[in-house]
Amino acid sequence: MASLFKRLFTWWDNQSVSTQIFTWRSGEKVGEDAQGNVYYRNADDSKRWVIYNGEIEGSRVAPEWHGWLHRTWDEPPSEKPLPKKAWEKEHLPNLTGTPAAYAPAGSIRRSQPAARTDYEAWTPE
Repeated sequence: MASLFKRLFTWWDNQSVSTQIFTWRSGEKVGEDAQGNVYYRNADDSKRWVIYNGEIEGSRVAPEWHGWLHRTWDEPPSEKPLPKKAWEKEHLPNLTGTPAAYAPAGSIRRSQPAARTDYEAWTPE
């Protein structure tokens, strides 16, 4: 019962019941990305959406699919893949707030803060 209650009233753990019904009735699967997120559109292509595989986090949408969702281009990457440049890195989700988040040298968030040699503490005379 708790699982059904959670599915009815939360959207951050999984697709809501209404999204699941809408996808079942009107959704046309367009493709899937490397993370397992599934992309849909309706018959007249007036709506486009994603069903996340796991955590619902907007930064988990790959750049090529983001462009399709926001109508930067009409063809989905499953039909017309974007050319990859040699300098492009693999897509990463937003790591802010996680242990893998960027911390500059000297930050107290680092497990081993770097020794500062460019700073000398001031002491009054």
